[in-house]
Amino acid sequence: MPDEANSHYFALIDQLIEGHQWLEKNLGATPRSGWAVDPFGYSSTMPYLLRRANLTSMLIQRVHYTIKKHFAATHSLEFMWRQTWDSDSSTDIFCHMMPFYSYDVPHTCGPDPKICCQFDFKRLPGGRINCPWKVPPRAITEANVAERAGLLLDQYRKKSRLFRSNVLLVPLGDDFRYDKPQEWDAQFFNYQRLFDFLNSKPDLHVQAQFGTLSDYFDALYKRTGVEPGARPPGFPVLSGDFFSYADREDHYWTGYYTSRPFYKGLDRVLEAHLRGAEILYSLAVAHARRSGLASHYPLSNLALLTEARRTLGLFQHHDAITGTAKEAVVVDYGVRLLRSLVNLKQVIINAAHYLVLGDKETYHFDPEAPFLQMDDSRTNHDALPERTVIQLESSPRYVVLFNPLEQERLSLVSLLVNSPRVRVLSEEGQPLAIQISVHWSSATDLVPDVYQVSVPVRLPALGLSVLQLQLGLDGPRTLPSSVRVYLYGRQLSVSRHEAFPIRVIDSGTSDFALSNRYMQVWFSGLTGLLKSIQRVDEEQEQRVDTEFLIYGTRTSKDKSGAYLFLPDGEAKPYVPKDPPVLRITEGPFFSEVVAHYEHVHQIVRLYNLPGVEGLSLDMSFLVDIRDYINKELALRIHTDIDSQATFFTDLNGFQVQPRRFLKKLPLQANFYPMPVMAYLQDAQNRLTLHTAQALGVSSLRSGQLEVILDRRLMQDDNRGLGQGLKDNKRTCNHFRLLLERRTPVREPGFFSKLAAMFRGLIFHNSRSRNHEVHDGLPTSYPSLLSHLTSMYLNTPVFALPVAKKQPPGLALRSFHPLASSVPCDFHLLNLRSLQAKDENVPAAETALILHRKGFDCGLEAKNLGFNCTTSQGKVALGSLFHGLDVLFLQPTSLTLLYPLASPSNSTDIFVEPMEIATFCLRLG
Repeated sequence: MPDEANSHYFALIDQLIEGHQWLEKNLGATPRSGWAVDPFGYSSTMPYLLRRANLTSMLIQRVHYTIKKHFAATHSLEFMWRQTWDSDSSTDIFCHMMPFYSYDVPHTCGPDPKICCQFDFKRLPGGRINCPWKVPPRAITEANVAERAGLLLDQYRKKSRLFRSNVLLVPLGDDFRYDKPQEWDAQFFNYQRLFDFLNSKPDLHVQAQFGTLSDYFDALYKRTGVEPGARPPGFPVLSGDFFSYADREDHYWTGYYTSRPFYKGLDRVLEAHLRGAEILYSLAVAHARRSGLASHYPLSNLALLTEARRTLGLFQHHDAITGTAKEAVVVDYGVRLLRSLVNLKQVIINAAHYLVLGDKETYHFDPEAPFLQMDDSRTNHDALPERTVIQLESSPRYVVLFNPLEQERLSLVSLLVNSPRVRVLSEEGQPLAIQISVHWSSATDLVPDVYQVSVPVRLPALGLSVLQLQLGLDGPRTLPSSVRVYLYGRQLSVSRHEAFPIRVIDSGTSDFALSNRYMQVWFSGLTGLLKSIQRVDEEQEQRVDTEFLIYGTRTSKDKSGAYLFLPDGEAKPYVPKDPPVLRITEGPFFSEVVAHYEHVHQIVRLYNLPGVEGLSLDMSFLVDIRDYINKELALRIHTDIDSQATFFTDLNGFQVQPRRFLKKLPLQANFYPMPVMAYLQDAQNRLTLHTAQALGVSSLRSGQLEVILDRRLMQDDNRGLGQGLKDNKRTCNHFRLLLERRTPVREPGFFSKLAAMFRGLIFHNSRSRNHEVHDGLPTSYPSLLSHLTSMYLNTPVFALPVAKKQPPGLALRSFHPLASSVPCDFHLLNLRSLQAKDENVPAAETALILHRKGFDCGLEAKNLGFNCTTSQGKVALGSLFHGLDVLFLQPTSLTLLYPLASPSNSTDIFVEPMEIATFCLRLG
């Protein structure tokens, strides 16, 4: 049961595939129904994924209590859940919403928990748990069966009146149950006596029996006369999600959108490594097999991939990525995440080693002496990464760069070296222009003998490039950075370096700007925080003003905790003990502003590169609130965008959901999950905050966007954890801020008007009764540039130095796996090796998972970079891979359990917008 607020759709799909494949292989079972009683709110991504995995029905439980009340009153607790973009019901899945407070026995037999608890036979007198309502269960005997069955049947009848069919589901369980044979016996034998009595009385008009969830859905479909998964006559159709969740009063479960952000970030790092390792391993194996060298390649690395898949899947649990586990369990998760991360770096290194060799015959796998070094390392599961410092020598050092994106990419790659006297050459030996900078350990201290060299490189899609680093005198292409440090009267000494101009300025209050070819970005001279952005082709600045804020918690008995956000009113400004130290670095390829505050270090970087990298602002916040007591640190962005109480957040990185600020609801009710992005817009502009870790977000006033960066809370919030949130770490929250301009709206053509009219007709009848059309808010999509910006942020380039001692004359060649470019609106989600019968060896087939993204083409798409084209959903897979043929291609269900068509000779495919398509293919 994964969390549905913070999880990314890559991880959700990977968990489903790993689980479904395991079930089929080990138990011969194929799941048909989804069961999600405990996630704290529900995303509409999950019903889509379940439907595409060929499940027909699903069940949910933790939905806001007033929504449950409304759905019960309108007999809408069972409905077809449809995606917002779907015009032909192909995404529909039948969903059952449990009607009461909880999924435990007191809240599942009917509306009265005092009566239902009497039928939880684990609570019989003499046991370890009892009924809080002071009336214990009684064992069923001949003497009392008539009275007990009548009492229970009354609850069943009352519950059944909330539904449209006369088939009733009564779950019988709870957390930590059925771990002893005595409970099995007590529940089974007592219920069987009740069922036997009820079934023997025809005048009661009831048939009661044990069954599985799928048995229930089968009985319901049979009773309503439809095929499994089809819409029963008269049942409603709904679209949208079920966030945010409250279980009583104003207790909104919106705190866990941010709780333990360190591990939310580590989850995404693992995800990027897993995807990169899967793709590179699959390509290396395919090329090695084609060349007859598979026996030399470490095929057994599949075991490391399998372990990492399971670690990532485990961490999607609704008490893991949510940040709601006990401290000792969090440590266990962290250790597993780090172990898998290190293993995946090993898989990437081994695959890159093979693929980058000019002469594959010279490949030799030696686990004791890896050919490549890791790009970074972590001393512990709760430590931030430390980048590898490349030791330069008289002979050249090589670095292999891996671009895990399916698009060619122009990026600035920054490497740490031990000398400022460095030249960087391309694979062909051409000198490259570089920006060299000092490396800082604090606001004012340099790291001795460590320098950062930044080089713009064009990298092949999913490919590998090679750089050469040499010790040498500065050439005309070595360009140093200049640094200014503002101390604001603080008595601090600043490190100096003879090779780099560093100016120390005691005070300066005037605002200053950084600029690149696309924009000029203004900062406050006092705070170092962002103030405005001016595009080069516009006269007017756009206000983009940031500030830090603090939320407290209530003084009454109910306080914020790991799950709940219960603030003591509106946020108050963050007031630092000392003014910040500002450090401004300027250079030809990047410039940045670093503002060092007591609890947060802000780094805003502007890349001076054409294309995606240069069109947004890179923002990092190194947060440390370990001395806080019951406080939460937030970042608020103020703009002049007339957002009219509407903002947009993503669901699992897969789709975007419009949100409306509701003044009548408490402040905490207006926060939503932001796994990948949130944006504000009006008729002229859109401002998108892209994020590399899931956090809570809101827009409490027009033109504002705010994100909770971290939270430290000293008490439990009485939702089952039993602890506060006190194990905070130094956490780096990483974002990209993108300001886009709308293109002038043209009058829509006849066909688009017609399509809009039909879309309204399709949904009108099925939805209007349930008030599920989001206040008339339309479906919304990111732009292509926004999708690419998110990918750049979440899929960084891997820079792997070649280990020092290598035989002379070793030829390294860049690796270009794709013969043609993937259309810009397609994302290659995974190229996942499947297990052969021997678990540690890959099968001949590989799973290819493609997602065609929906995008808003009403935003200006200039300067996207190079070769960014779309193809109306068509991809020629047969000619996609360079040096490999597609020998076999079969479309399958999402988790590969069901073939959707016969294997085809044609390798041309078509995918509708927003759809995810899975293929089983053989490369050779």
